[in-house]
Amino acid sequence: MPLDLETLETIPDATYNRVMLKISGEALMGDQGFGLNPPTVQRIAREVKSVHDMGVEICMVIGGGNIFRGLSGAAQGMERTTADYMGMLATVMNALAMQSALEDLGVFCRVISAIPMDQVCEPYIRRRAVRHLEKKRVCIFAAGTGNPYFTTDTAATLRANEMGCQVIFKGTKVDGVYDKDPEKHADAKRYDSVSFDDVLAKRLGVMDASAIALARDNNLPIIVFSLDEPGGFRGILAGEGTYTKVQG
Repeated sequence: MPLDLETLETIPDATYNRVMLKISGEALMGDQGFGLNPPTVQRIAREVKSVHDMGVEICMVIGGGNIFRGLSGAAQGMERTTADYMGMLATVMNALAMQSALEDLGVFCRVISAIPMDQVCEPYIRRRAVRHLEKKRVCIFAAGTGNPYFTTDTAATLRANEMGCQVIFKGTKVDGVYDKDPEKHADAKRYDSVSFDDVLAKRLGVMDASAIALARDNNLPIIVFSLDEPGGFRGILAGEGTYTKVQG
């Protein structure tokens, strides 16, 4: 049953103090086939605000697949490095959209780019980003790692480690990790918990292999949950909800 945000208003404490929220660019499309759907961006911003109101320090990384995906561009004959840089720019656009939605809700926010573009966002400086978090500002990390051949999943895991996050929340269309695609197989089984090694060995598709390996090597757990479930993000932090935890 979806969690009602209003029923959670009385919950004072969160399980984690500093978290990374990783969502795909496609999550911002809503029911569109391309680009940004403002109502969807606003809904996700409200979810983030509900967790921010609990006193949790929040980092975010948003993919760019709703605008441009480097791998797809390379597959169509574009030079891979150029395609990846175009994908990084798409993540900056998504980050700015989320910043605008959060600020409309009264949440102080900073977009921090791995590729310097001073007129629109801050360059990535680790100590400055940590200070923003300490001041309870949401930090949205854009442009991936700043390097081609690395996904935003890897960027999210890298920044989570650098920022001292206690966990990565991976928002998806399903409520956890399954042994096979639940949208195609009715008998798909959800894991309550799964190890990093099993994710790699069984190719469960939580994140790309480099991101999983980086999280494993730094003992950083990943919680996979449904971004479409109202109140799901806050509910998990309050000890409720359905999800899969990747650890160990």
